[in-house]
Amino acid sequence: QGTIFPAPNFNPVMDAQLLGGALQGISCEKDVLIEILTQRCNSQRLMIAEAYRDMYGRDLITDLKENLSHHLKEVMVGLMYPPASYDAHELWHALKGVDTEEKCLIDILASRTNMEIFQMKEAYLMQYNNDLQQDIDSETSGHFRDTLMNLAQGTRMEGYADPSTAAQDAMILWEACQRKTGEHKNMLQMILCNKSYQQLWMVFQEFQSISGQDIVDAINECYDGYFQELLVAIVLCVRDKPSYFAYRLHNAIHDFGFHNKTVIRILIARSEIDLMTIRQRYKERYGKSLFHDIKHFASGHYESALLAICAGDAEDY
Repeated sequence: QGTIFPAPNFNPVMDAQLLGGALQGISCEKDVLIEILTQRCNSQRLMIAEAYRDMYGRDLITDLKENLSHHLKEVMVGLMYPPASYDAHELWHALKGVDTEEKCLIDILASRTNMEIFQMKEAYLMQYNNDLQQDIDSETSGHFRDTLMNLAQGTRMEGYADPSTAAQDAMILWEACQRKTGEHKNMLQMILCNKSYQQLWMVFQEFQSISGQDIVDAINECYDGYFQELLVAIVLCVRDKPSYFAYRLHNAIHDFGFHNKTVIRILIARSEIDLMTIRQRYKERYGKSLFHDIKHFASGHYESALLAICAGDAEDY
C-alpha cells in the first residue's frame, strides 16, 4: 500500500553516475536528483549510495547536504536513511533540539510495531551512542514520559485476543477516566501500551457499552496536554493507522500553516508502507486530495519532491 516501489531494470551504477553529474556540475540539477531518488525504493537508494562512494570516493548524503538547502535538503537526505535510522534521526532531533518536539515523539512511538521499535533503538544507539529510553527519560516528564517509555520497550502483545478479559480492561479504562489518580493513569497507559491491537479493538467496544461514550471522547474529556494527545494517538493507530496519519498530515498542512517537518517525516516514513491508503483516507475525510493540498502550500523543487513521493495523479488535483 505504499507509493514507492522497487524500480524495474534498476542499475545503481548508472544512477550513481547521473547523480554525480547532477551534483558535481556548476549548478546542481535538482530535477535529476528528484527523478532518481523518489523513484527508487529505500534498499535501491542504499545501493546507489554504495555505488556513488565507489565511483567518487564521496558520501552521497554529504554531497546532498552541501548542494541543497532548506526543505528540499531535508526530503532528499531523509530518503537516503534506512527506515529505522530515519526514525532514530527524527527522534534524536525531537529530543535533543532546542525544544523537545513532543508531537514527533508521539507520531513515531504510538505507531510503530515491536520490530520497528527494536530496530529503531538499535539504530539510535549506533548513530548517537545514546540509549533512546534514557534520552526519553531525561527529556520528558510525568505520565507522558512513562507512556513513551512503555511504548519504547516494544513489548506489545501481538495477535493475541482474549474476549473474557476485554470487559474487565474496559472497566479499568473507564475508572481511570473517572478517577484520574496517578495509579489510574498508570493502569490506563499499561493497557494501551501492552495489549494487542486485536484485544484493544474489543476493549474499546466494551468501553462504549459500559460508558455510552467513545474512548477518544472520554480521554479528551478527562485528560489534557501531551499525555492526552499520546493516548488518543495510540487509540487512533489501533483503529486505523492510515486514518491517523491522514489526520496528522491535515493538521500539519492546515493548522500550522504547513508544518514542513511533520509533512516530510510522514511522507518519507510511510512511502513504502501505507501512503497510498493514507491518501485515500485523506480524500475521503477532507474532500480534497493530499496532492491538491501539498500543491497549494508548497512550491518549486520542494513541491515536486513531495508530490513525487505522494505519487498523486493529475486527476487527484
